[in-house]
Amino acid sequence: MISDADFVIAWKDVLEQCRLQPGEQVAILTSDDSNMQIVNCARIAIGLLGGVLTMINLPPINGEKALSRDKSGYVGKTPLAFNTAALAALKAADLVIDTMQMLFSPEQEQILKTGTRMLLAVEPPETMLRMIPTPEAKDKVKRASVFMGQAREMTVTSKAGTDFRCRLGQYPVLEQFGLADEPGRWDHWPSCMIARWPDEGSAEGQIVIDAGDILLPFKRYATDRTVFTVEKGIVTRIEGGVTAEYIRSFMETFRDPDAYYMAHVGWGLEHRASWTTLGLYDREAALSMDSRCYEGNFLFSTGPNTEAGGHRDTPCHLDIPLRGCSVSLDGVAMTVDGRVVHG
Repeated sequence: MISDADFVIAWKDVLEQCRLQPGEQVAILTSDDSNMQIVNCARIAIGLLGGVLTMINLPPINGEKALSRDKSGYVGKTPLAFNTAALAALKAADLVIDTMQMLFSPEQEQILKTGTRMLLAVEPPETMLRMIPTPEAKDKVKRASVFMGQAREMTVTSKAGTDFRCRLGQYPVLEQFGLADEPGRWDHWPSCMIARWPDEGSAEGQIVIDAGDILLPFKRYATDRTVFTVEKGIVTRIEGGVTAEYIRSFMETFRDPDAYYMAHVGWGLEHRASWTTLGLYDREAALSMDSRCYEGNFLFSTGPNTEAGGHRDTPCHLDIPLRGCSVSLDGVAMTVDGRVVHG
């Protein structure tokens, strides 16, 4: 646990880095399961910086459709879809702090297009404090983004057997460093990673999940070797033992062909994040950004691409960070055996 005093100081720092000015309109979006220490400490920090605060609380939905209470297991469907008053208020804000989680929803994209800045804050407060955004972390992501933005091909290999390639250029670069500091920018505190969606139909090869790699949204370590076969941008086979069966069964429940498309691919840049923390938290307590952005991982995902301007609005989204991979852009190594070497 952390003290409210420490957390208020952290929130004040982050909001200053998000360029919150006195008199700006700030909305905190909550639901019944929001972490109230996050909400209450953010409220105090907003007041200290002279922001004009609006609280918006919306009821939870999807409980009868999702397989768990974890919102990362059923993404993109929020009560904003039919709450025009709340949506209008969020569009009118200069900055939105999202503790409800509307990631991948069309409403989030509508809000961002108005120029509203948006910061997602749903991790445990102690995780947020350990990985408070810094100018140094932002600089790391920006430097990696130069390479990602210019690249036209990504290749990924590993000693476990991964041999994957895709073309790049159709979709924008996803930069995450924990700060919503520009008009229309979304980010997530904590985060420090770089990613991009492959060009449609270009992803090919096999991606091998080895024992000890992390499976999200399941929030568990893989127990055995699993092989994803990717053809023309679509996962066509998932082979292996219990882990493969588990993933296949989960994806089949959505009955949605879009669930099998490749989504963003990239690597983690956060030296303060740890591969180990997944085993130390209750599964419903954290989104597990440690897993997504620990330094040197190769993170691949499947499912929606609406965040990048695409049309796949599936609620099925896998994030799977792998250890020990070598990622190259146009033949230049970014990571080697899970260690960042460039950018």
